[in-house]
Amino acid sequence: MLDTPSPDTFEVRGRGELHLAILIETMRREGYELAVSKPQVIVSERNGARYEPVEYVVIDVPESFAGAVIEALGRRKAAMSNLIPIAESRRLEYTMPTRAIFGLRGELLTLTRGTAVMSHTYYDHQPWQGELPARSVGALVASDTGRATGYALMGVEQRGRFFVGPGVDIYEGMIVGRANDSFDVALNVVREKKLTNMRAAGSDENVKLAPPEELSLERAIEFIEDDELVEVTPKSIRLRKRALNESERLKARRREASVSSR
Repeated sequence: MLDTPSPDTFEVRGRGELHLAILIETMRREGYELAVSKPQVIVSERNGARYEPVEYVVIDVPESFAGAVIEALGRRKAAMSNLIPIAESRRLEYTMPTRAIFGLRGELLTLTRGTAVMSHTYYDHQPWQGELPARSVGALVASDTGRATGYALMGVEQRGRFFVGPGVDIYEGMIVGRANDSFDVALNVVREKKLTNMRAAGSDENVKLAPPEELSLERAIEFIEDDELVEVTPKSIRLRKRALNESERLKARRREASVSSR
């Protein structure tokens, strides 16, 4: 653990998300409350060049999903070293940058309907391989503070997959799910149905929602981007934007776009 210029912020170094998740879970059970940013790899300098850690990755996947997995790994600059048929499955062996591992497990489980099995270990340090694509899906972000209602969730269920269900306390800027699209979507998930003294036939149907996706601490750390945090307390694990207000996030995106266009 290293100090930073901010008195309430520390830099913690570990071996992958699981190692960090164990430390954070231990602190959580001891009563600490903290916010965790997206992990970053430690880059070294050799003869004036940047070198980054590279992993040896083995993935077992059913044959029907192998094509989608190979395509996803290609976007993360993974280099295939072997492909072994095993009955109706395929074993894919790769070397790829360690930073490309972040979020990969969740993406593979989504692509393969939970059937992919992945393991990885440190392989070598190699020259920096350039920028990697960001998370392929956006976040569903709460636009209001209150308690989530089934009525509101049902109205926006087609926008993505939720991490929360009805009755959960929500605040503005909290990430409540993963979007179907590649961009963030601000949603009102605390809206209540207006009550009247009239009752029409068919207007009081039961609310039917898909069960929310449960995020473990490790999966939460994998999911976040640079502008997001994992909020950890003894009672809950939540995801949030660094800037809770939507207008502040829009201003930040405009500033980034103007800087990148120069």
